[in-house]
Amino acid sequence: MARGRELELMHRAMGFATLALVTLAPLLIVVAAADPLGRGGFATWLADGMGLTGRSARVLTEIFSPPRKVVGTTSVWGGLALAVFGIGLGGSVQNGYERVWRLPPGPWHRVWRQALWLAVLTAFLYQEVRTRTLLYGPERITLSTAAGVLFFWWGQRFLLGGQVRWRDLFPGAVATMVGLVGLRIFSYYVFTPLIVDNAVSYGTVGVVLVVESWLIGVGFVVYGGALFGHWLLTHHGFLHLGHRHHHEERERVGAE
Repeated sequence: MARGRELELMHRAMGFATLALVTLAPLLIVVAAADPLGRGGFATWLADGMGLTGRSARVLTEIFSPPRKVVGTTSVWGGLALAVFGIGLGGSVQNGYERVWRLPPGPWHRVWRQALWLAVLTAFLYQEVRTRTLLYGPERITLSTAAGVLFFWWGQRFLLGGQVRWRDLFPGAVATMVGLVGLRIFSYYVFTPLIVDNAVSYGTVGVVLVVESWLIGVGFVVYGGALFGHWLLTHHGFLHLGHRHHHEERERVGAE
């Protein structure tokens, strides 16, 4: 709890949700509309992530489906601007991971890491949607879980610039994926009927508020999973001694 307050976990989760909706969502809309294999639209990405089905998925599709000419009306510079703004989300996640591991902020020229992380995140979400119609049951659950653990395992290591060992990051990646599975189950039972009710009562604004609430949950899990992995390693003595000494040396030099 103390580390969660120190990290400002809820505040960071709300910031993650805002950045995801304002910067990442427009980028994913363009990518989904340009998909040559099938234009399911951005709503398909959201419905899959939230575990929505039936009427709630249709309501989401009616609100978030991009116009047919979205690609034609998006210039090259517009696409680049979307990508640049989307990098802000990668920077926020990187800063959260650095705070979890008590590492100094990375230099500005490492922004390419945030850009590449954003590209891999987009590819990860894309394959999640594509496998929705290709695999079913245990096969898809196994693939999605394995892909998610690998992404969050690699993502921590990459954004932290290799300052933390792979073995030390694995518990956090597993915890993050477990949290996302739990959030998906929660979303299926709570947000599925809530989207329909809010659409009737408040219209588009009500649906967007539900999506924003879900994104806050995603942000909480992303940062909280990494924090739980760090806590598990620290309190059970698995944290690599070399990394700990390296970190203490950094703090000593900084204090001097």
